[in-house]
Amino acid sequence: MRWERSRVAFERAKRVIPGGVNSPARAFGAVGGHPIVIERGEGCRLYDIDGNSYIDYVLSWGPMILGHAHPAVVSALERAIHRGTSFGAPTELETQLAEVVCRLVPSVEKVRFVNSGTEATMSAIRLARAYTGRDKIVKFAGNYHGHVDCLLVAAGSSAATLGVPTSPGVTHAAAKDTLVLRYNDVGQLEDAFNQHGHEIAAVIVEPVAGNMGCVPADVAFLRKLRELTTAFGSLLIFDEVMTGFRVALGGAQSLLGILPDLTTLGKIIGGGLPVGAYGGRTEIMDHILPVGKVFQAGTLSGNPLAMAAGLATLQVLEQENPYPELEKRSQQLADGLLSLAARAGIPVRVQRCGSMLTLFFNSQPVRDWDTASQCDVKQFAQFFWAMLERGVYLPCSQYEAWFLSTVHSEREIDQTLEAAEAAFGQLRTRDS
Repeated sequence: MRWERSRVAFERAKRVIPGGVNSPARAFGAVGGHPIVIERGEGCRLYDIDGNSYIDYVLSWGPMILGHAHPAVVSALERAIHRGTSFGAPTELETQLAEVVCRLVPSVEKVRFVNSGTEATMSAIRLARAYTGRDKIVKFAGNYHGHVDCLLVAAGSSAATLGVPTSPGVTHAAAKDTLVLRYNDVGQLEDAFNQHGHEIAAVIVEPVAGNMGCVPADVAFLRKLRELTTAFGSLLIFDEVMTGFRVALGGAQSLLGILPDLTTLGKIIGGGLPVGAYGGRTEIMDHILPVGKVFQAGTLSGNPLAMAAGLATLQVLEQENPYPELEKRSQQLADGLLSLAARAGIPVRVQRCGSMLTLFFNSQPVRDWDTASQCDVKQFAQFFWAMLERGVYLPCSQYEAWFLSTVHSEREIDQTLEAAEAAFGQLRTRDS
């Protein structure tokens, strides 16, 4: 394939946008080269400005579970846009979407809409601190919760040491009340609560991590989290920005049967438009202004276009129940990738939960950031480009999840596996 127009467009973008991108995940920094520039999407395919077509497994990093330009979503947006794009006042659409979210997500009795997953996690943490009257937050290495200052931290020198900033501009004061623990490590978790339990406002966790690749939490680990937070009066926050309505209609919590105190949502609930949300029990949520005293506001929160797209998406998911078919197609892809890699003698792991999965270039199971970081990222980069050249668009990092949509048919899975067979063969030739 040729990407000359994309290269020129990217050079132009770099003159006016830092790094040429509005999110570093798009920069191809982990795989080399320059990003391709997209012109349009339709169904499970993307089309770039050079005229190339790709089967899309990024899906805008998860939101497009119905595929690009789904007729029901487009129709809802057309109706909404003719009524106006923003009012800064209540609409019935936001109430309707809130009713659906509260009905489908087991732990949510009330919900507040914001504009991004980052805003949702930031707001949920502020609420948890206000509700408990405590300052400390627990997070886990390899879990990403947006670019909130207190969550952009790395582990200190021991299991229960307070975090240190990982980004310039994040102060030590912002990071000092964050404990960073190992994901899926019950022993570290118990030690942290034994040392700091009565100071911990909340634990925030991805029940299925997606930003170190797809790494499901052990059920025993999550049960211990629920047990400890309850015992010490801390709140448990499930970050379901990625998994909400993705791994199941009610999110990961509906699969696990473990209810958090607060849940953060995003991606799918906006149908491809900017949106986020946080919700939970009424007694907690009623601490937010104007009922309570915890401040959170936003000019575009509950934006009618985002509400319309999100409502249309959730209505399709609820009415058509595509999850069994998504499970079937995702398993077909996972099994095929494992078989082809084994045939080529390339050590890999495929980890999956519902319609999100990751192909790890790693010979051992990935349970946490320590094992994820042992992947062969150079080999992944070679695989990424081999697949892109064959018309398959993957996340441009070993540490991001792949996503399937309801319009990835058996035909697209077969085409993807044909491309993967050639890509694995190319890797074997380079390694020999």
